[in-house]
Amino acid sequence: MNSLIDKYQFNDPWVLWFLLIIPISSIIYFFFYKKKNEHISISSIRFFEGISDKWTKFFQHFSFITKLIGISLLIIAMARPQIPIEAHSETELFKEGIDIVISMDASGSMLAKDFSPNRFEASKDLAKEFVKDRVNDRVGLVIFEGEAYTQCPLTSDREILIELIESAEQGIVEQGTAIGMGLATAVNRLRESEAPSKVIILLTDGVNTHGKIHPLNATEIAKQFNVRVYTIGVGTNGKAKTPVAIDPYTGRYIYDLVDVEIDEKTLMKIASETGGKYFRATDNNKLKEVYKEINELEKAKIKTIEYDIDLPEKANIFILFGLALLLIEFIISKYFIPSIS
Repeated sequence: MNSLIDKYQFNDPWVLWFLLIIPISSIIYFFFYKKKNEHISISSIRFFEGISDKWTKFFQHFSFITKLIGISLLIIAMARPQIPIEAHSETELFKEGIDIVISMDASGSMLAKDFSPNRFEASKDLAKEFVKDRVNDRVGLVIFEGEAYTQCPLTSDREILIELIESAEQGIVEQGTAIGMGLATAVNRLRESEAPSKVIILLTDGVNTHGKIHPLNATEIAKQFNVRVYTIGVGTNGKAKTPVAIDPYTGRYIYDLVDVEIDEKTLMKIASETGGKYFRATDNNKLKEVYKEINELEKAKIKTIEYDIDLPEKANIFILFGLALLLIEFIISKYFIPSIS
């Protein structure tokens, strides 16, 4: 009986205390057994012809045991046995995604070869890797040179975004470095976002030289819309092999070693004012580490709601077997055991 009970859990376990009736009844039965069987009157012996006293005692004991087991099963049924399962609740996950806009510098200096194959292509490759990890987020892309434009609005379609990152080109608009415009355009993409977290990754290798909006003014706009900005200064320390002109005969860039000038002070202020962080990437590996750190800093929030599931109750099985045993006990008492006077 214990091994049977161990297979179940009970909605009303207190009912199982009534099982104490079983051992108490057993003690009383066997204590008074002899006294109860001193005088037996039989209404008819025709049914019991050929049945020895030994069989009569057997049926008496069997009837009593059958009755106890039947009552035990009904008590267990009253306790509402249920099948225990490892996970008795359903978990519903609400993933609060983050809206992220990557604002990438595409000015001429981004073709410098201190990154492989150059700063712009290395930035695109690592941006694609970053996008692949943002499974719960919407990501957009802004490109800026002397002007800024949206290469891809916020989207959760990572394949489309990766294609648009790959197709991004340098030299599409007026040359220059409009950091303020790049930031302001990215903020504009997030302006109507209802995401719980809005983030801009601003990547540049220079100093603001163009644009109608100063980077710090764009920073104030970002603050108004609760946009956090991570800024990345791209470029080696010292000099870098940078295109300075185009060969009129071949149409190819002419490279020369040029001092790397990054307005780190402004980039740091943009990040600190908006609750972000400034990073300096001096080569491909450093830039990869920067994206990895930002990826770790900006994790989507997950709300977990658990719904209890009603466990399958098995009281009907115990009721069925309990009543069956009591029916058997009734038949035995009625037809196999002589009535006691």
